[in-house]
Amino acid sequence: MNGPHDLGGQMGFGPVAPEKDEPYFHAEWEKRALGITISCGAFGAWTIDESRHARENIPPADYLAASYYEIWIRGIDKLLERHGFATREELLSGHAQQPGAVPKRVLKADMVPGVLAKGGPCDRPVKTAPLFAVGETVRTKNFNPTTHTRLPRYARARTGVVEAVQGSFVFPDDNAHGKGENPQWLYTVVFDGEEIWGGDADPTLTVSIDAWESYLEPA
Repeated sequence: MNGPHDLGGQMGFGPVAPEKDEPYFHAEWEKRALGITISCGAFGAWTIDESRHARENIPPADYLAASYYEIWIRGIDKLLERHGFATREELLSGHAQQPGAVPKRVLKADMVPGVLAKGGPCDRPVKTAPLFAVGETVRTKNFNPTTHTRLPRYARARTGVVEAVQGSFVFPDDNAHGKGENPQWLYTVVFDGEEIWGGDADPTLTVSIDAWESYLEPA
């Protein structure tokens, strides 16, 4: 979707200024925000793609004014309410007022190291051969969905070259909305800076993105 999270190449936001020796967390509450997000994700009620879309749907003014972990918590609020684990009133008060949905599983303290070590692999087999090969010129499609997509705005309707065939993976555009995993081939596609940002782009610049097969067409 086109939202406040998708800022690639947009002017007015100033330069990217990495923080030297940046700590993992800037405040104690951020540790809790991470823990809450992982614990709630373990309920098994939503996918990582649905959680991303929940964050993307935060109103732009609120999103841009929020810090990284504030965005995470606001996304979790949406998901807990949507899936019946808490009401809006309970979230605002911080106290349960009625029984909520029962999670499929609960992440307990002794389980955390194993769960984090396992991660969340999203590679899946597909029966078809890849449509595109390394070195082939392709063009990304031009679409502007209100639903989740991993194709950024700045890379739509752009011509590039397949740099790698990464394998087949869960298709997030469907998985975010309960339509199943529907795996597809995933490609790394490289674009010249001029193709993305026009004639005044740095001529030495290239941009690579990972693009699912349905994002692409032959150039």
